[in-house]
Amino acid sequence: MSLSPSQQAALGPLFNPQSIAVVGASSNPAKIGGLPVEYLLNQRYPGAIYPVNPKQERIQGLQAYPTLRDIGAPIDMAICAVPASGVMSAVEDAAAAGVRSIVMFSSGFAETGADGVRAQNDLRAFVKESAIRLLGPNCLGFVNNHQGVYATFTPALKIAAPLRGNIGLISQSGAFGIFALMLAQRRGLGISHFVSTGNEADIELADALAWQALDPATSVILCYLEGARDGEKLCAALELARAQRKPVVMCKVGRTAQGAAAAASHTASLAGCDKIYDAVLRQYGVYRAQDIHELFDIGYACSVAPLPVSDALGIVSISGGAGVLMVDEAERVGLSVPLLAEAGQQAILKRVPFASAVNPVDITGQILNEPALLADAVDTMLEHGQYGAMVSFQAVTGISPQHRPLVTELWARVRAAHPPLTIAVVSLFDEQNRKFLEQHRCLTFEEPAAAVRAIAALHAFSRHFARQPVPVALPEPVAIDRARFDEADALRLLADAGIPVVSSRVARSADEAAGEAAALGFPVVLKVLSADIAHKSDVGGVALRLADSQAVRAAFVRITESAARAVPNAHIEGVLVAPMIQDGVECILGVTRDPVFGPVVMFGLGGILVEVLKDVTFRQAPFDVAEAHRMIREIRAWPVLGGVRGQAPVDVDTLAETLATLSRFAAANAGSIESIDINPFIARPKGQASCAVDALVVSRTSRALTDED
Repeated sequence: MSLSPSQQAALGPLFNPQSIAVVGASSNPAKIGGLPVEYLLNQRYPGAIYPVNPKQERIQGLQAYPTLRDIGAPIDMAICAVPASGVMSAVEDAAAAGVRSIVMFSSGFAETGADGVRAQNDLRAFVKESAIRLLGPNCLGFVNNHQGVYATFTPALKIAAPLRGNIGLISQSGAFGIFALMLAQRRGLGISHFVSTGNEADIELADALAWQALDPATSVILCYLEGARDGEKLCAALELARAQRKPVVMCKVGRTAQGAAAAASHTASLAGCDKIYDAVLRQYGVYRAQDIHELFDIGYACSVAPLPVSDALGIVSISGGAGVLMVDEAERVGLSVPLLAEAGQQAILKRVPFASAVNPVDITGQILNEPALLADAVDTMLEHGQYGAMVSFQAVTGISPQHRPLVTELWARVRAAHPPLTIAVVSLFDEQNRKFLEQHRCLTFEEPAAAVRAIAALHAFSRHFARQPVPVALPEPVAIDRARFDEADALRLLADAGIPVVSSRVARSADEAAGEAAALGFPVVLKVLSADIAHKSDVGGVALRLADSQAVRAAFVRITESAARAVPNAHIEGVLVAPMIQDGVECILGVTRDPVFGPVVMFGLGGILVEVLKDVTFRQAPFDVAEAHRMIREIRAWPVLGGVRGQAPVDVDTLAETLATLSRFAAANAGSIESIDINPFIARPKGQASCAVDALVVSRTSRALTDED
């Protein structure tokens, strides 16, 4: 996936305009059309400003024009601050004047109901035909903080203008976005760009994200996302940010699951909308913040500190309790806290016999008598340990004048000696000490666990950026020549795609079933064969551990009659006979088609409890084997695959290869296959045949028939 250079270039006149017109401009700065003019003047915007208002000759000291066409000069961006009834006239005027982009404050569109949706569709069609890029409607506009472009009507920025910095902020909600912008100012965080996308008739959050990914003034991008229409565009923007090594931190709201798909599929019922978003964001290396405080904690850390080169965390503290708290949090978020080498421990204990010197290193409150102890402990840890990051709990030294060297001189020296080291200092700080540390690329936190979480997030970005994307070649799509598949059809389809499946035979009579079972070898399993019955066990259509021909004949009659009673209209072909595989770990592999992101692949432990435990994870298709390995290791039950109670570990390599193959097949056939369930897939140790023993395939044609029914 990629965004074309022309798509990026088309956003330049919007987000970095060289000239701005304000349609509906007012001499009254308190009005929606007056505030942008005042902002631009106060920010000393260097480009041309053209107020447009047919009733006034001058507005806030600037010459005014009756229409955009009367300006007679190139216009990169027009701010539209007129009622909805005047929007189309203003947009037509913009097209005639050669305006290249529009920021539309005007409301009264899709947010108001059916009539508004139609009006917004007409607006979208017009700007697309006119090659005008549109931000909005019903948006609070944007800020380019380094160029003085305040294309917004919120009065909040008159209270306190955002500080200039390297953090980009994008929000689909205007009110939430402005709140976040003001909160960033209160926290002392510098903003490069702020964008409110509103109704997204044209420009979406993904467009703004892609622009900021290439913006030299932006180093980290924070997003508030409610939902995306174009999953491919969002993923392309996230991949562009990864290529530029720019962390993306996102607050994605809406965790309630969407209605499960009507298809009889475990995968569909387990794949709520939020689970898919969560998986895709993880796949593209996005840090998903749980709330706005975490959004800014992680965004702040990314904007200040270098990314850790390893997950090893060194902890030095003047409080044993704080040290334990940070160790606990490190384990929870996946950081390692390696023991300090014996020589380092002895060196610390020689100075402070009652210290804890293992890592965390607790030198106690003795620094009140001997301030140099902290520096000595830090130097010893760095001499005898290999850390990607170091966090220091220093209580109130950050506001203590007599301990200023512990906050400034110590960490400035450590930074100079160890440029790649991620450093976080936890204390209460005065503004002078805080700014000093941040200027030396050291993080400051008042809460110990928050510091550890931030370091873990930075390390996750470091790992993500280190991965080299591998192009995934897709197979040729298969011809789907039927609306419904029985299990034999499904297994053949998957086998042809390269998925290992169990050997099986179709039998249409009790004697034929007995013969096929003898040929395969006992014990065997019988399953009723019908494209009309999705879950065979629910209708008594499965017989397990059949040890001889007599048991097979009896089971054939029993399960076919039971299925016929339960589903009278079902067309029953006979039964599927397969070897009874009694060892290995049951897994579930699945595919479902998400309306935003297309085909996604699911993995988890299988069997009848999968919908109860819901210990599954997802990835957008296609993906490579390395991504499949990461996927497998995400489930809580991952240790089961590694072997428990003397059992041999399963062949995880084959499992990962199978998932990657399934993802390629799903992507290649996205237009014809709605969902796939492989439950169970028996994962077995190396040297033994892991395979799918049950499969359900639902075509998009079959899904359409079900929906119509």
